[in-house]
Amino acid sequence: MSPGPVERRDFLVELGTEELPPKALPELEAAFRDGVATRLDALGLKHGAVESFAAPRRLAVRVKRLAVRQPDSSVQRRGPPVSAAFDAAGAATRAAQAFAQSCGVALETLGRERDPKGNEFLSWSGVKNGVDTVTLLPGVVREALEALPIPKRMRWGSGAAEFVRPVHWLLMLYGREIVPATILETAAGNSTRGHRFMAPKPIRIATPAAYERALLARGRVVARFADRRERIRAQVQALATTLAGRALIGDALLDEVTALVEWPVALAGRFEERFLELPREVLISTLQEHQRYFAVEDSTGRLMPWFITVSNIESRDPAAVRAGNERVVRPRLSDAAFFWEQDRRSRLAARRTGLDAVTFQAKLGSIGAKVERIAQLARAVAAAVGADVELAASAAQLVKCDLLTAMVGEFPELQGVMGRYYALADGEPPEVAEAIAEHYLPRGAADGLPQTRTGTVLAIADKLDTLAGIFAIGQKPSGAKDPFGLRRAAIGVLRIVLEKRLDVDLAALIDAAVRAQPVPEVAANPAAIGGELYAYVMERLRAQYVEDPASGVSVEMFEAVLATQPASPLDFDARLRALVAFLKGPDAASLTAANKRSANILKKSEAGPLAGVRPELLREDAERALHAAVEEVRGPVEAALVRRDYAAALELLSTLRPRIDTFFDRVLVNDPDAALRANRFGLLGELRALFTRIADLSRLPG
Repeated sequence: MSPGPVERRDFLVELGTEELPPKALPELEAAFRDGVATRLDALGLKHGAVESFAAPRRLAVRVKRLAVRQPDSSVQRRGPPVSAAFDAAGAATRAAQAFAQSCGVALETLGRERDPKGNEFLSWSGVKNGVDTVTLLPGVVREALEALPIPKRMRWGSGAAEFVRPVHWLLMLYGREIVPATILETAAGNSTRGHRFMAPKPIRIATPAAYERALLARGRVVARFADRRERIRAQVQALATTLAGRALIGDALLDEVTALVEWPVALAGRFEERFLELPREVLISTLQEHQRYFAVEDSTGRLMPWFITVSNIESRDPAAVRAGNERVVRPRLSDAAFFWEQDRRSRLAARRTGLDAVTFQAKLGSIGAKVERIAQLARAVAAAVGADVELAASAAQLVKCDLLTAMVGEFPELQGVMGRYYALADGEPPEVAEAIAEHYLPRGAADGLPQTRTGTVLAIADKLDTLAGIFAIGQKPSGAKDPFGLRRAAIGVLRIVLEKRLDVDLAALIDAAVRAQPVPEVAANPAAIGGELYAYVMERLRAQYVEDPASGVSVEMFEAVLATQPASPLDFDARLRALVAFLKGPDAASLTAANKRSANILKKSEAGPLAGVRPELLREDAERALHAAVEEVRGPVEAALVRRDYAAALELLSTLRPRIDTFFDRVLVNDPDAALRANRFGLLGELRALFTRIADLSRLPG
């Protein structure tokens, strides 16, 4: 008879804590959910949907229809060889006895099996009984919590438990049953806690299915992060509409506010209109970064003297809450206005000398020294992209000056942006002012690129200098650690040159950036450091192609082009796109195989440097035909390569396929005659050289 249906129940675990780090809350929620699900699957426990909940004081996971027991499983174990299991007299050795004991059976019940080589071993086949789920759940939860991405854990009280914040309660229900467990020195129960002020008493949860509803109705807590986030968005948008405006709701700010409140209540506040004279970015940073408020703009995009805050309580006196927030924001805005006035009393250029006293990195010198390196490299980049060399070099002297302003000291996220405002106030050329703001771009994968020529030049120069300097002192990224943002810098350079179609010799620029670094390691071996940095940037480029399914690029395709060492990423891209298209054609497999065969033959040969083909030594019709065909396409192929029409070059080379196939079918390359053999090696070398001007097809599979 087949076994009956397995009983299933819902499972719920909630860990109650002090307020969790708001920016880390979404990641903690996802990691806890995935950790529980992964461990249940590893134990063979069948289940339905796995849901997660996260609020400032709680992380929770609910698993629907979790089986009450692991299924029994067949076990097949191999023991010691029969030759080692019994002595000459046929008596069982200690090895045989230990194996039987580990299987929990008598020695005489063990079986025997042979491996493919005919060796005979003791064996045992049995059934491992499944374990009750309620017994396994404490370990599942404990391991999932231990694996959370918490950089620094803390202790509390007199215990030894460690977590990101002190733990106050643990709820673990399997159906209606409390799971007996003590985790992080906290005993599991069937109670949760509601809002800290509006529902502070414990709330008993009868079943996992009742959790969310009970917290909402009795606890004044919206437990699901996504639901709370949408409530906040809707409230803020609706309130902005009543003000005849539109709220600026960025995803990062919305996530952070969602992680700060359990019961969101949006309120509008007002500030003095005189503060609207401040730069837009200053107002937004004051409201968002410092206060976690949402700014409001009118239909023309101009900021209004309103903000929207999200309270974590439904106050009986909303006016008092509003007044309190207005009272808090006023001095913040007053400080910003003071910084704005003070900073403009000195020209931006006057701060340049002060950068010589500010350390960029201990081994790389001051920010002033970095500015000089940027200016030097900017000349080379500007010449390569057709920008104004002198304008780029002079603008480079100003790009870091706003770091010494009071405004950037208070709002570090505005570096570059404030430099632009101060440069315009000083009467600097508009392109110089824009370049100061743009040289930090792109700050992230979704960020825009510099729009001015000078900004583009300085963005490349600044990023390459940082990459070269950190590589020169041996602090390149390792694993997930990248304190200097080198991955972002490398991707930024690649995005700029590819998306703006800049034909620059990246290897040469990297070499120049490395040689400018003031460290002994560079003087000892600049080529090695430059090569290492170039390889690092190419790794970032490979990831961009290979991780994009729409590109159609495989690792082998990328490596085939990389082997030809294109001078610029733009040239690299052209070759790669042509190769992807070529490999879809009917001749690709044959020509790839021929290139691989040619490469293997030449690699194994001991002919040394290949000589040119001597036509008088071409004895076979097939080799004469191949040589003639190669000579016929050489000129058109070279012309296509000059104009970087790699698709046309590959199409021309594909016409050689019949001659190549016939050559390998009818000609003995490794002829006993040394002269004939060397001549045929030379012919293959010339053929291979034509293909490798585009990509090394021998690196492709097949």
